[in-house]
Formats: sequence, C-alpha cells, structure tokens
Amino acid sequence: MAEAATARRSRITPEREAELYGAVLDLLREVGYDALTMDAVAARTRSSKATLYRQWGGKAELVVKAIRHNKPGKIADIDTGSIRGDLHCLLTREDDCTMEQNSALMRGVAMALHRNPDLRQAFRGQLIEPEMAEFRRVLQRAVDRMEIRPDCPALDFLVHMMVGGFATTVLLDEQPPTRAFLASYIDAVILPALGVSAS
Repeated sequence: MAEAATARRSRITPEREAELYGAVLDLLREVGYDALTMDAVAARTRSSKATLYRQWGGKAELVVKAIRHNKPGKIADIDTGSIRGDLHCLLTREDDCTMEQNSALMRGVAMALHRNPDLRQAFRGQLIEPEMAEFRRVLQRAVDRMEIRPDCPALDFLVHMMVGGFATTVLLDEQPPTRAFLASYIDAVILPALGVSAS
C-alpha cells in the first residue's frame, strides 16, 4: 500500500510541482495563510483537491514546501573564503524585487505561525532547523579559519541578527529591506558582534 501511495504521489512532474508551488506563494501573498484554502489552490491551479491532499497531506505541508522550493540554494554551499564574503554573497542570491516578494510571504505566515501548531511544526522542521544547521556550518568554517573566536558569544545569535535586520525594517519602516541596507547592516552590526573587521 505504501508503494502504491508513493507511485501516486510521484505522478506530478517537477514542472507541474513548480507551477503549483508558485500559485500557492501567489495566494499566500494575496490573502495570507489563514484565508488560503485548498479549494482556492485547486481552483487557481486547475487541480483536484483530492490530488492536493494526496500529494501534500494538508495546507501547512503544502505552504512550507512551496516556501522551501522558492529558496535559492543551500546557505552552506556559499564558501568565499571569509565570513564577510559569505554573508555578502548570501545577499546576492536575491535582488530587491525578490526581497519585497519574500517580505509579503513572511507577512502572510508570521501571525499564522503563532496560531497554527501544524504550520509551526512544519516550518521549524523543514525550514528553520535546516537553515540554522547550514548557518552553523558557515560559521564553523570561519572558526576553523580563525576569523571568529570559538567562544564568541554572538555565534549563537547570528540567525536571530540576520532575521532581525530583515524583520525590523518591514515592521518599523513599513517596507522591505534592500540589499544595500542589509550589506551595511552586516558590516555595521553582525561582523563587529562576531569580532570580525568589516574592511
């Protein structure tokens, strides 16, 4: 029976899967997580709701997989030879337009994370924990290069600092951050906290 279920799930082509994920992200930006329904996804993508449930199990899993599919590669694959280079290279993966779209996505799920344990669990398991593990690998390389002291207290807070720079711009300035702003933030805030020169 498990083999039959796997066979059913594998019928969606990568192209069709990408199309479905794109539609989910568009709906998420338009209406937010709470108002997004499997009926709306089915209508937008000309799919049957039964197919969506069979493939993804529910809304939380579908939304998180769509967000993960939208990610531009693994953070740990970035290796420029310096922590400053790695963090700045991370910014080049998205232009200002993409950052604006991602801000709309985060607004679409931020409040819903507090109200929906299934979304929170999927988000943490499939996005937060894997990305934190990748950030730790980037930082460990910097420690191995002796750029950062292994006992630097800011090491445990890099992800919080990165997310904070992104989120507070949206909250306080009511607009998404730009690459120029985040580059300055890395040099002025994150690197000094890690004990690294921005020059």
